[in-house]
Amino acid sequence: MREDILETKLEKLKNIREFGMEAYPEKCERSMTNREALERFGELSTEGQSDITLLGRVKSNRPMGGSTFAHIEDGTGKIQIFLNKRNMNEEKYKLFAKNIEIGDFVQVLGKLFLTKQNEKTLEVHDWKVLSKNIRPIPSEYFGLKDEEALLRKRYLDLMINIETRELFRKKNVFWQTIRGALMAENFLEVQTSVLEHTPGGADAQPFVTHYNALDQDFYLRISLELPLKRLLVGGYERVFEIGRVFRNEGMDRDHLQEFDHMEFYASYWDFQKGMEFCEKMYREIVEKVANGLVTEYEENKIDWSKKFPIIDYFTEFKKETGLDLNDELTVENLKKRADELKIKYEPGYSKGRMIDLLYKKTVRQKLIQPCFLVGHPLEVSPLAKLDPKNPKKTLRFQIVAGKSELCNAFSELNDPIDQKNRFLEQMKAREAGDAEAQMMDEDFVEALEYGMPPAFGFGMSERLFSFLMNKSIRETVIFPSMRNFVLHAETGK
Repeated sequence: MREDILETKLEKLKNIREFGMEAYPEKCERSMTNREALERFGELSTEGQSDITLLGRVKSNRPMGGSTFAHIEDGTGKIQIFLNKRNMNEEKYKLFAKNIEIGDFVQVLGKLFLTKQNEKTLEVHDWKVLSKNIRPIPSEYFGLKDEEALLRKRYLDLMINIETRELFRKKNVFWQTIRGALMAENFLEVQTSVLEHTPGGADAQPFVTHYNALDQDFYLRISLELPLKRLLVGGYERVFEIGRVFRNEGMDRDHLQEFDHMEFYASYWDFQKGMEFCEKMYREIVEKVANGLVTEYEENKIDWSKKFPIIDYFTEFKKETGLDLNDELTVENLKKRADELKIKYEPGYSKGRMIDLLYKKTVRQKLIQPCFLVGHPLEVSPLAKLDPKNPKKTLRFQIVAGKSELCNAFSELNDPIDQKNRFLEQMKAREAGDAEAQMMDEDFVEALEYGMPPAFGFGMSERLFSFLMNKSIRETVIFPSMRNFVLHAETGK
């Protein structure tokens, strides 16, 4: 901020205080919101009505000699106000005209009337400042346009862009709809620990932190899955959690290092029951958030109104890659095919990682309209039950649309011996260099040894919301993590 602008603003702050007005008072008054004043204009503007008190941030200010038109905005809307030195204390009028600017918060008292331009307006008889800004507010029309700057200073984005404020109101509707759908099915909402000894429930690299009181390193959770399934062991039948998870991975349109996630687990639900519930819940979410069942994502129109078709992973994989997952494929077979398709991969990738990579670069690119992708291979599903008809497949599905995976769900593996063996296979992949392979969780295996009922589990993140809004996930997080640019005094870098 330029020094002369700061000096001017500080001078106006000084003028307000020298007048005897508190620039940052603790208490304020309000008869009604701006929206209520506009909606009740007919009754409130009749002759003989009492003054009303409104408040808000100044959004425009046009002094014209002895009178001033301005707009103030509260959380419900914007209303015009009119000040004239003949209708109020002249010195107080001059204080407003010369020292109040866009961005200041004020409280105004007066009567409603209709201007010659037919705009509902409050004629101000008295006012006071509620908060004086000392930094210039970007213009709604010519201010911040750079996306990085808007994300870094989200409070300015919210201040000047009503569309951004509306976006996060919709996000509230999104989570409340999910919560309501689960509560209607008698799910219990719980909160589990963010810090874990062993991260699990997803293929992701965790963040590490040190717990001083226990003098041990802990991990920030990458999933909600394993603690919630322990609750099924303990006797709860239906549980869910909406909470923040952390994955120390790359950042792109669909991925962020910390994000809100929801998982639910239902004892005694089978795969089919889970699919039926999820399809119904997704339609309810889409309709309430998007006000209809057709949305846009990138260049595609997505129609959520039709029954989701079932797409078989093995069938589509063979069609797109020429490889049959029922065969005894090796890592070398998969890497050779990736080379032929010019798909890049890391040298240390395991068989499961290679299968997943080939699927994402081929099969998933063809899945535009909402569908259930079912029957994932065992190698990429360490926590799902085996398909009794084909031990190479698991009872797992993902809802996929617009080439994006919008959930992960499966019939939960509750065989402790099978689960331990799968963890051991994951640990081999870690030792071979796969940093995202899952760790052995001995305590979870022990919990399964006490017995967990057959159950269906489901997980989804706020990626679905960003998909419905046709935005990157970073744009739909209020305060996304950003690189911190700090100027070091010694180096100037």
